Amino acid sequence: MLVKFCGATGAAEVGDMAEAGADLIGLWYRVPGGSAELTSGQLTELAAAAHERGVAPVLVTFATDPALLIEAVTAASIPWIQLHGYQPPSVVRALRRDGPPGLKIAKVLHLKDGTCAEGGLTGAYERAGADCFLYDAVAPDGRIGSTARTLDDAAVTALADRTGLPFLLAGGLHAGNRDAFAGALTHPRFLGIDVDSAARGERGLLDAARATAVTGAWRSR
Repeated sequence: MLVKFCGATGAAEVGDMAEAGADLIGLWYRVPGGSAELTSGQLTELAAAAHERGVAPVLVTFATDPALLIEAVTAASIPWIQLHGYQPPSVVRALRRDGPPGLKIAKVLHLKDGTCAEGGLTGAYERAGADCFLYDAVAPDGRIGSTARTLDDAAVTALADRTGLPFLLAGGLHAGNRDAFAGALTHPRFLGIDVDSAARGERGLLDAARATAVTGAWRSR
């Protein structure tokens, strides 16, 4: 099971997440108004810190310009990109066609009240070249990303049954709710988890102890 912690803003956080057992670390780039938004220079710096600690950096973005995104992942040597907005399949197709060899593309699917906003496009994303999906919850006011809203396990497994790609699970995951996702955990295409809010300490930074608790709970059996 892959474990991804999202929204690092400093090298110390990257190191703490590596110590907590992270496989992937999310770095926000072109996320308007995002609390963990990075400049190009910071993105390159933290990607290098992740590589040094044996954690794969993931560029997390709302941007829709493939050329801009390819430039960013190439300059920072980032092997994963997470399209967290409502980017169309054409963006995935361009990234697959023109991006660096081996680039992993994760497309987020947004669920609200059990309904997937991209439900009619999952096949198109697969044909365009996405490597996996990431299921995340939409807040009642429409906000997406780091909302701490929890998904329903039945909705997750139903969506997974309708798609053909591995999936990462997000949406309010923490050390105490692993058992609420028995269906997702046993699904043949379950790939891992993506955690943000539950790994943050009182100052809002990613916290080693909190992240370790999440990793230990979800990998406990």
